[in-house]
Amino acid sequence: MAASTHWIATATAQSVLERGGNAFDAACAGAFVLHVVEPHLNGPGGDMTAVLASAADPGRPRVLAGQGPAPAAATMEHYRSEGLDLVPGSGALASAVPGAVDAWLLLLREHGTWTVRDVLAHAIGYARDGHPVLERVALTIAAVQGLFREHWPTSAAHWMPGGAPPSPGDLVTNPAYADLLESLVEAADGAGSRGAGVDAARRRWRELTGPAIEEFVRTPHRHSDGADHAGVITAADVAGFRATFEEPVTARFRDCTVAKTAAWGQGPALLQTLTILDGYDDEFLDPSTVAGVHTIAEAQKLALADRDVWYGDVAPSCADTGPAAGATGPAVPGSGSAAPDAAANAVPLGHLLSTEYAARRRALIDVTASHELRPGEVPGRTTPPVPPLRTEYATTAPAGSLPGAPTGGAAAGVGEPTVPHEPAAAEPSPDARGVTRGDTCHIDVVDRWGNMISATPSGGWLQSSPTIPALGFCLGTRLQMTWLDPASPSALVPGRRPRTTLTPTLVLRDGEPVLACGSPGGDQQDQWQLLFLLRVLVGGYTPQEAIDAPAWHTTSFPGSFWPRTWTPGGLVVEDRLGADVITALSARGHRITRAGDWTLGRLSAVTREPSTGVLGAAANSRGAQGYAAGR
Repeated sequence: MAASTHWIATATAQSVLERGGNAFDAACAGAFVLHVVEPHLNGPGGDMTAVLASAADPGRPRVLAGQGPAPAAATMEHYRSEGLDLVPGSGALASAVPGAVDAWLLLLREHGTWTVRDVLAHAIGYARDGHPVLERVALTIAAVQGLFREHWPTSAAHWMPGGAPPSPGDLVTNPAYADLLESLVEAADGAGSRGAGVDAARRRWRELTGPAIEEFVRTPHRHSDGADHAGVITAADVAGFRATFEEPVTARFRDCTVAKTAAWGQGPALLQTLTILDGYDDEFLDPSTVAGVHTIAEAQKLALADRDVWYGDVAPSCADTGPAAGATGPAVPGSGSAAPDAAANAVPLGHLLSTEYAARRRALIDVTASHELRPGEVPGRTTPPVPPLRTEYATTAPAGSLPGAPTGGAAAGVGEPTVPHEPAAAEPSPDARGVTRGDTCHIDVVDRWGNMISATPSGGWLQSSPTIPALGFCLGTRLQMTWLDPASPSALVPGRRPRTTLTPTLVLRDGEPVLACGSPGGDQQDQWQLLFLLRVLVGGYTPQEAIDAPAWHTTSFPGSFWPRTWTPGGLVVEDRLGADVITALSARGHRITRAGDWTLGRLSAVTREPSTGVLGAAANSRGAQGYAAGR
């Protein structure tokens, strides 16, 4: 079974399964197709994370870390010298080292069975021969066309070859990226064996992309602060990166074990929330009732406050994490290894995930909505600074939505970085300001042998930074999730990974993987997954019923993306939650934003029942784009 955010990627993954490939072959093939067919949501210059379980060792889930670190020259001093107090939301200064492609190829080498040629064939075909462009891709290009014309001419040439944005359904190609992938195939074919072929493709990727990236970003270009800057990423940064497999962080909830990334991602915040909620009766865990929405939202606020104060790419404290909390993987040069002072700033996951700490946090939940950011204290530690709370910036669309989308201005599951653009209806002007949002993809696969993977590719959106013509893609903007504050665990530090929002989920029961799920949506990813998990694990919903049920999320915390704003007490809801429930939540002090009926969340999931081997899949119906398939 396969499920993803785009039907072509699902069909690709399913075709691999039908031809005897395993779940990891299928996920790789589908992911490279996502680079081509959802370029506004992810790209080869971006990042990815995955949680997986191998049939060979089902009780030991693993994290695949494809999040690149900050370049060697990405120092706070340099960014301050550029007149910045935040890392920009677009442009090459916001780019971490690309990590997605190396991570997918590592997965193929260690757990796949197919060759590089077979896995990349689908993506090469869609890039070379074309595919019908999505409506949302066309809308995104239209939203940033002024920026492209005036400041990013290589992007204009690539995405508007006729001088205008494409129309939905137009056939679009990417011959430069097809050439690049074919070069990887040629390197692999000449290596002699499947494993050596994957290694050769990984080397070729670094050799071809690093120099092209370094040469291109030396030319200053427009960033989201309205100024022109040169990037700092180099060929040496690209050459030094290696994706890694790492131990997950886990927590028990009811009779299940939930596996997430370590605190270089936001995954442990979901685990903290589940641990807080585990102390409530089921009547307080229904995401469709007043009591349930209020209780869940208030627990999320507490966990997200801890995320924004305590989380970062520093080693967990070995003394208090324990085996359930896991640890980061081995340090590899250029892979995001922690700075030498990491021990002094270790993420106290063992404390944050403990039942005792959860009980103290649970006691803070009142009958009225909190409008404060309330991180918890850790014994013997000085609490890091609370991020700056900016409330002056606003858009016309709800947080987590895309302006101009069909349903009341809200798109399905959008919530990643903002970038400035020139309004499409106006003459291009360097001073014109506007906003469009990027987002993310997701893919889940399970096979007949019991291999299971949940993966969230992201970054490298077509609107992230100018297209590099020789490569056919642009760089990501994940560094905007770092702070220019040395006291923060998520500070900008060369060689350290930004604290990503990418957060796939794997659920095990009695040591066997039974469910993999995930969603696009930036800060909302774990919030929407939490609703899904509560409905499945507590409410008895089927996965499809849980995905289709009314969604909502809080915005009462500092956003992870430029310009890093928040809405104290904010709660964005689908109208289908019901007028009576929404009115009662407002009476409790929640600042409600109505997002339309079918607008929030873009989850997909796969399942396996170990006792019977029966597989399942479910996908998001919002936007009529997600797709689940299987046999």
